[in-house]
Amino acid sequence: MNLDFSDEQKQLRDQVRRFLSEKCPPAAVRKILEGSSAFDRDLYLGLAELGVLGAAIPEEYGGVGLGDLELCVIAEELGRVIAPVPVSSSIYLTAEFLLMSGSEAQKACWLPKLSSGEVIGTFAFNEGQGRMTPDKVQARVEGGKITGTKAPIADGSIADFAIVAARDEADGISLYLVKLDDDGVSRDALESIDPTRDQTRLTFDGCPAELLGGQGEGWHIASVVMDRAAILLAFEQLGGSDRAMEMARDYALERIAFGRQIGSFQAIKHMLADMYVSATLARSNCYYGAWALASGASERPVAAATARVSATTAFQQCSKNNIQVHGGMGFTWAFDCHLYYRRSNALALALGGLSTWESLLIERMSAGNTESAA
Repeated sequence: MNLDFSDEQKQLRDQVRRFLSEKCPPAAVRKILEGSSAFDRDLYLGLAELGVLGAAIPEEYGGVGLGDLELCVIAEELGRVIAPVPVSSSIYLTAEFLLMSGSEAQKACWLPKLSSGEVIGTFAFNEGQGRMTPDKVQARVEGGKITGTKAPIADGSIADFAIVAARDEADGISLYLVKLDDDGVSRDALESIDPTRDQTRLTFDGCPAELLGGQGEGWHIASVVMDRAAILLAFEQLGGSDRAMEMARDYALERIAFGRQIGSFQAIKHMLADMYVSATLARSNCYYGAWALASGASERPVAAATARVSATTAFQQCSKNNIQVHGGMGFTWAFDCHLYYRRSNALALALGGLSTWESLLIERMSAGNTESAA
């Protein structure tokens, strides 16, 4: 088992990193944070031109036709610069839903547009706080029309269409494709800790809904796609962890107090060491998740939950300790530490919070142990 990326994949990483270092410096993130735009449209279209958005989309649907490992590499680089773009909603989730369960007509219609950045998609799943279960799904489709409320929905205010989990007429959970510019759709912006990642309440009032996949198969399909997206988001968190750790290290080497570099003080050394251990553990789990994702291994559900838990913990710890290493200046608006702290908390809640993924990990490992014992 080779748990490292190939030379070609490392070259892709370098190419994407060079592009993002030029097009997405901290000033670009601050522009979205302090401005009225929900995302960096120019950066998003630039990523499309570079082939990033279509990396894992087959060539017959307008993509580049690479694979899941390449998408993991890209996700880590997006996380390093905390890019204010809806890649997770459009590519990790929406494109994968279409590839996995869309009809040929749905794929041909939407995948080229997602790949080119012409449209943005999102996944409307959550209905309130806490872990989502089938019983909590109240949105309903009858006669091809959907009613109900979904919140919070990432990138809901900028998305052109959504994949929505709703009850069908047989009271099962199915997935539906809903155009968000149709009559009967209303959007309400929600405040969040990270304004560079849009959160919205979507309300459906009898607007058209097109079935995606088989009727009653929605919960199973959503579980599979969310596991895949969890691994990719873990790579974003890994990239953010590494960059926050680098920021803390660099500051500890350049800041002088009492005639010494603050990095020579034991308390700072301990914080940096804790960050390194946490990020290194997350990297090993993310690489395992990448292998399971690319190979379609049966361990993928456990690998996804493991990567998600460890990467969430690492990013939150590294972003928090980065502020501590910077001392009083780290809490100010002038320094960039808070940008990573905001994103770490926003990603910690994406696809379900840390407690949800911890519970999933326990349940999946327990189920595996039971099967092994049998």
